[in-house]
Amino acid sequence: MPQLSPEFQQRFAPFLLPMPDAEVYLIPDFVSLENQATLYLALKQKAAWRQEKIKLFGKEIDQPRLTAWYADAGKSYTYSGLTWQPQPWLSELTEVRMALEKISGVAFNSVLLNLYRNGQDSMGWHADNEPALGQNPIIAAISLGSARTFAFKHRKNPDQKLKFMLPSGSLLLMAGATQHHWLHQLPKSAKPLEPRINSTFRFIK
Repeated sequence: MPQLSPEFQQRFAPFLLPMPDAEVYLIPDFVSLENQATLYLALKQKAAWRQEKIKLFGKEIDQPRLTAWYADAGKSYTYSGLTWQPQPWLSELTEVRMALEKISGVAFNSVLLNLYRNGQDSMGWHADNEPALGQNPIIAAISLGSARTFAFKHRKNPDQKLKFMLPSGSLLLMAGATQHHWLHQLPKSAKPLEPRINSTFRFIK
């Protein structure tokens, strides 16, 4: 079972969010301001973006975002009835992966990219709890581009919620029992928004 290094937990304790039954850090400026635009543009231009279809109330509709999957050889990923076959790592993603592993002490072998093109692109309530992720997965999400609202709600106490902005360059890291007790989402926005790329690094067993 992956564990964050004690050094990470001590260094970033001030960025631990006030959430019972969870271990979630929101670290601003993980990607420096001078590197954000370069990384965002590289991923937007180079990633093999796809718009998959999902079934909702018996109807097949387009997912409200574009996605891409990069991973070590043999690390496919299945969620929401979709199975992704790994594509070779982009050099830019490899650099971010190495930085995450160095700072957290955790190994990552895959990344799911989501491109939210405007305020109408979104992600509904869910937990990252697929069996392939293991018992207590560590998910490291890098935000680039337009800032977006992000929300958590407790599974057993849905009135217990937390909502905040994810700024460009930030790292949202979910660890411990978070996925057992909390759901999260990226809601739609009525405001006109510029695109945002979210890169969620994870370890597939």
